[in-house]
Amino acid sequence: MAPCPNSQALCCQSPSPNQDCNSVSRKPMMGVAAGSCNTSLDKSKEADQFDTSIDLSPTSSATASVTSAVKGSPIKLQSVHPLDPLSPTEIAVAVATVRAAGATPETRDGMRFFEVVLQEPEKSVVALADAFFFPPYQPTLLPTRGKGGAVIPLQLPPRQAKLIVYNKNTNETSVWLVELTQVHAAARGGNHRGKVLSCTVVPDVQPPMDAEEYAQCEALVKCYPPFIEAMKKRGIDDMDLVMVDPWCVGYYGESDAPSRRLARPLFFCRTESDCPMENGYARPVEGVRVLVDIRSWEILEFEDKELVPLPLPDPLRNYTCAASRGGVDRSDIKPLLITQPEGPSFRVNGYAVEWQKWSFRVGFTPREGMVIHNLAYHDGSRGRRSVAHRLSFVEMVVPYGDPHDPHYRKNAFDAGEDGLGKNAHSLKRGCDCLGYIKYFDAHFTSFVGAVETIENCVCMHEEDHGILWKHQDWRTGLTEVRRSRRLTLSFFCTVANYEYGFFWHFYQDGKIEAEVKLTGILSVGALKAGETRKYGTVIAPGLYAPTHQHFFVARMDMAIDSKPGERVNQVVEMNIKVEEPGPENVHNNAFYAEETLLRSELQAQRDCNALTARHWVVRNTRVVNRTGQLVGYKLVPGSNCLPFAGPNAMYLRRAAFLKHNLWVTQYNKDELFPGGEFPNQNPRIGEGLPTWTKLDRKLEEADVVLWYIFGTTHIPRLEDWPVMPVEHIGFTLVPHGFFNCSPAIDLPPSKPYVGKPAKNVILKERTPSISGLNLDVISKL
Repeated sequence: MAPCPNSQALCCQSPSPNQDCNSVSRKPMMGVAAGSCNTSLDKSKEADQFDTSIDLSPTSSATASVTSAVKGSPIKLQSVHPLDPLSPTEIAVAVATVRAAGATPETRDGMRFFEVVLQEPEKSVVALADAFFFPPYQPTLLPTRGKGGAVIPLQLPPRQAKLIVYNKNTNETSVWLVELTQVHAAARGGNHRGKVLSCTVVPDVQPPMDAEEYAQCEALVKCYPPFIEAMKKRGIDDMDLVMVDPWCVGYYGESDAPSRRLARPLFFCRTESDCPMENGYARPVEGVRVLVDIRSWEILEFEDKELVPLPLPDPLRNYTCAASRGGVDRSDIKPLLITQPEGPSFRVNGYAVEWQKWSFRVGFTPREGMVIHNLAYHDGSRGRRSVAHRLSFVEMVVPYGDPHDPHYRKNAFDAGEDGLGKNAHSLKRGCDCLGYIKYFDAHFTSFVGAVETIENCVCMHEEDHGILWKHQDWRTGLTEVRRSRRLTLSFFCTVANYEYGFFWHFYQDGKIEAEVKLTGILSVGALKAGETRKYGTVIAPGLYAPTHQHFFVARMDMAIDSKPGERVNQVVEMNIKVEEPGPENVHNNAFYAEETLLRSELQAQRDCNALTARHWVVRNTRVVNRTGQLVGYKLVPGSNCLPFAGPNAMYLRRAAFLKHNLWVTQYNKDELFPGGEFPNQNPRIGEGLPTWTKLDRKLEEADVVLWYIFGTTHIPRLEDWPVMPVEHIGFTLVPHGFFNCSPAIDLPPSKPYVGKPAKNVILKERTPSISGLNLDVISKL
């Protein structure tokens, strides 16, 4: 990496908070503009940033109580937590600061902003914030420093933004770090200042594709005369019917090297120009190959390779309501209402959430989407007990199993090449979520640096989840039963034809569930008359859906009963063993759980094994429960798979992390994505987890990060067409000796429903069944 060239301005101050900053968004936001800037970075001042401090020695009056430390001392109360996502104003200031740092107008004009995200602070800063600046004020999070105690600053360090910037004029990708020195809400007035801390050019990489590039690529291809002629050969005269879906090229050889910014589109054709909701994916255009340079906006390669007739319009292709698809909708669905007359059981303060003894903070990034920070459980007299520092979905890979062109190139890295957060939806009550809903908006930057907002991007609500526990004493007939309730946080995103819903569920018994819901439209191809392929399923005449897989990567920065950054966790693998026949197993029925400590990173590359009920336990090496066992949480796999690909499959160069279901690493703040930060057109083999773990760092007592890879193999069915019913996949984190007994034992008794009695409604007219039999239909109302 090299420092950014042509950077002259390292500090930017805007003359007015109300000036326009090219901030045109899905939800209009007011921004700030960059003014003149001639102050260079002075690192010598950083050490003097927090000259004023509080003595936290045991004899200091500042430690008499949390209240006195916060209210009775000159500590500056903070309005923004260090882990809160960047606000629209902060994003605008960061963009303006970087743009002002360009040495020439050409440099500034060429800047394209792919990501502006919070540079998450060190864990020690988070501990400081939660100890003395934000409720519930936990000074025990900070370690004591001998007899003198700790000395803390009177205010938190300034927040920082990380920016990934691509210069279309020079084909350079750079990573900027900007200190948000002074940022006020626009309504309050005042100046907005940012300061460039660092700028690093990253060689031989390409950042993700952007939605604006998708649109420009489609327009370019549809105006290209040879392409227009190829469409006419297939009977397509109206180019408005043509759909162009740009895909990243991956890496299959030197021609895909990141020295050029490339896309290989797929093509489809609708049948009706006046039907915007028609399923255009039902008519794939085969045989046309196009390579686009999306930096210079040139078509580098064009080949009309093979004339495959367009599939005839499938009468079952559309998924809209009856009036627009020519079908009949069901008419016997009664309203199902969820009411909470006393409101929800959760409490929200900004991005901080409390619910049923759980507490955490909600974050959001353009790449990962929703993030869960500082997850903890309040365990009675034991207080707030940490479980994880950070949970998120950091990557997903979708490899296709058809060796024919173009399907063999379908190996999408939907987080690293597109961005799960940037493709998220604005959710709607009654459709995406039911009940009493709390929404969180998401803010990020457009391609040209404008602030964009997705309203109602993250949904949080409570759900009834059936029976939590129940027992009836058969002698007395007395019954105790408790219903389960869970808190659900979710967001949905669309990446071309597929939709993905990402969920974190929190339960009253201390369980955490990660879930992904897959839906959307199959990526299909066309077949010639009489042609079949063994690599997929024919779902309609002339229409074929290749077999493929979906892999998701959850990154879990665990913190079992530990303070931020403490190195006191370890991971053990549990396998069921059958006792050998002998004196200790005379009845041949004995089995037991055998545990193996994963001592280093190379040993901690593991796979699921349903034959031994394999699971993994993260435990604290210093804390025990009432039976003397180390407290912990276990990772329980759901259904899973590994790649069905040969060892030399080209996509595994970039996705070598898929070769194992579990990786465990020592925490490193720069290790965030399993395939490295820039998987798009990445020529390097095994970047990310496979490279990091070659260090074989020790894990016996460490600050551990779990990387769990879970996948599903999708053999398409006719029932997946025209839109796929949701498929569920995920895993759970379950307390394993973390509590001294069931944490759900204190739930109040479930109350029997008192309302109108159910009644039988007998439909007097005999109803003919599908089988031709006449039946009396009785329903309970």
